[in-house]
Amino acid sequence: MARPHIEPFVETDVAWKKMTLPGFPKGMSYKMLSLDNETGACSMKVQFEAGYKRPAGMSYSEMEMFVLTGSLTIGDKTHGPGYYFCVPAGVVMPAMSAPRGCQVLMYYNYGEPSFVESDSDHPNADRSKYAVVNSYDDMQWTGTSFFPATAPGCLVKVLKFDERTQAFTFLYCMTPNFWQDNISYHDCAEESYHIWGTSWMMQFGDLPTGG
Repeated sequence: MARPHIEPFVETDVAWKKMTLPGFPKGMSYKMLSLDNETGACSMKVQFEAGYKRPAGMSYSEMEMFVLTGSLTIGDKTHGPGYYFCVPAGVVMPAMSAPRGCQVLMYYNYGEPSFVESDSDHPNADRSKYAVVNSYDDMQWTGTSFFPATAPGCLVKVLKFDERTQAFTFLYCMTPNFWQDNISYHDCAEESYHIWGTSWMMQFGDLPTGG
């Protein structure tokens, strides 16, 4: 089966687990947000301990990463909160370190988390889809084009759009006093994580930061 339906889940209520999969250096912990038990594809909140280091390398699954707190040095550039990375399968990321520690969201979209040390891309990798974006400072909020339409006051920043599957990754912002009272359904899977703030969601009640 695909990833199971999850009622609102607050990751701040659960403990960190050490990453023990082959290839990953020590100093990396995670909290699983969702998991496909067949493919290993997953969404995680990840913590890199202060002093964490990882050599240049690649994953066998497409990986998306969003910096929540702290900073990551990748190659010769340092990236703070709001930086988003899309790394296609087989594309090498430069050496990475977190001198003071860092927390990120990581999504492995088509397979389990993997890391292979390498200085060159896999022959079948598509580097043209590698992306690094400072979503907080370099992108503007825009209105939505969802159907059914959302109520006024919902804004988005689209980080990634897959022309083949029509899937996309985006930040969304609900302005103060935003209210939408219609019940809707989706013809695809949807997953969301509260970076900041609290929203009230019908029968589920308040969903806080970390939900």
